Amino acid sequence: MRSDLVFGALSHVSNRYQLCQLASKATRKLHKPNTRLQDTTNEVLGRFQNTNPGAAASVESAQPQAMERRRAA
Repeated sequence: MRSDLVFGALSHVSNRYQLCQLASKATRKLHKPNTRLQDTTNEVLGRFQNTNPGAAASVESAQPQAMERRRAA
């Protein structure tokens, strides 16, 4: 159930509002066109159970720069 995923994700994020913001941003980035949005949201919350989503933000910000270098070359 999704409530179990939410409570598991709250172990890394103490603020529910922050969890909603991070989950919505991650869902937008990870969503694939021909899949259900609910499945993508569940996958994001499952990932948040295992890792700290706040620490992953610094890794995600480094990735677009690498992509820009590839396009320019």
